[in-house]
Amino acid sequence: MTDTLSALMETGDAIYDLKTLRAAHNELRAQVEEMTAQQRKSADMRRAMLHIICDMNEANKRLADQRKAMLHILSDYEHDRRRLALQTERLNNTRRAILHILQDFHQSNLRLESGRKAMIHIMGDLRDTTVEVQSREQQLRDKQEQLVQAGKLATLGELTTGVAHELNNPLNNIGLFLGNVVDLIQLGAPDKEAIERDLRRAMDQVNKAAQIISHLRTFGRAAPVSREPVWVNGVIESAISLMQEQLRLRNITVQLDLSAVNPIVNGNAIQLEQVMLNLLTNARDVLIDAPRKLICVRSEIEDGMVKVTVEDSGPGIPRDIEQRVFDPFFTTKDVGSGTGLGLSISYGIIQDHQGTIRFDNRPGSSVAFIIRLPLEGVKDATKAAL
Repeated sequence: MTDTLSALMETGDAIYDLKTLRAAHNELRAQVEEMTAQQRKSADMRRAMLHIICDMNEANKRLADQRKAMLHILSDYEHDRRRLALQTERLNNTRRAILHILQDFHQSNLRLESGRKAMIHIMGDLRDTTVEVQSREQQLRDKQEQLVQAGKLATLGELTTGVAHELNNPLNNIGLFLGNVVDLIQLGAPDKEAIERDLRRAMDQVNKAAQIISHLRTFGRAAPVSREPVWVNGVIESAISLMQEQLRLRNITVQLDLSAVNPIVNGNAIQLEQVMLNLLTNARDVLIDAPRKLICVRSEIEDGMVKVTVEDSGPGIPRDIEQRVFDPFFTTKDVGSGTGLGLSISYGIIQDHQGTIRFDNRPGSSVAFIIRLPLEGVKDATKAAL
């Protein structure tokens, strides 16, 4: 188009023909259409470029978000990495600790094995020791029974005089009654009732002597180890019956204050009677030079226990020997007058009966020995005095 305009200008006022103008017009139209097409294409390209720029902006935004997300992921990864490192360290520490524990456990197993072997030896020694201890205990029980029996025989020896007197009375009475019967028969008297009466009296005296001898034989034999119901008041009365003549010859009064109900304990009557005889014998000996000669024997039930008290009016026990009263072979009597076993044996017997024995000492006034035994039951009785 520029070239055409330049040609027209160069020609000046030349007259253009119609054909040339049409050609120029067509050329100009073609150029305008080409320029319009190029403009449309440029607009399309511009719009495409805008879309591309928008897409790039969106892509940039997504990349920024992804970058931020990646930064968060990297931060979390670093945090997890550090945490994993710490866990790994702890696991390593735990592994080392487990190794130490396993080593210690192994050492402990070795020590336990050694301890088990030592325990086996100890159990063997303990078994042998137990057998030996049981043998020694049996020997000790045998010796104790022998000692108790020796104490009873010693007591019987001291009671010989009184028992002889107890037997002498019924024997004299038997002789008197039988003499009367002989006289009546020799005189030919027909008084059969008198003869029968004297014979019955003689039989009563024979029974009395037999009871005394039976009591002595029962007391003198070895006591069985079995336990059975024992009436306490009966044990007290039996012991006093053996000592009665000796106490009478020494002008000693015995005052009985027995429980209205006869207490029953689970025990051995012979052993309990020996305890009462030992206490009565000691009371008898300490009252030899006493101005007032009195022995009080009481039985009562107190707090579910049977309480027996033997109290004398003697001089009491000196304070300096109170701790030795129940020691074996300890005695304050003259040589040959006592073995020092009475109270020791009594203490052992009461202990075997699950009871206690103690003394209430008032030096210069009196001493009371107090026995407490577990109560098993009661039986009706009445108080007695002698």
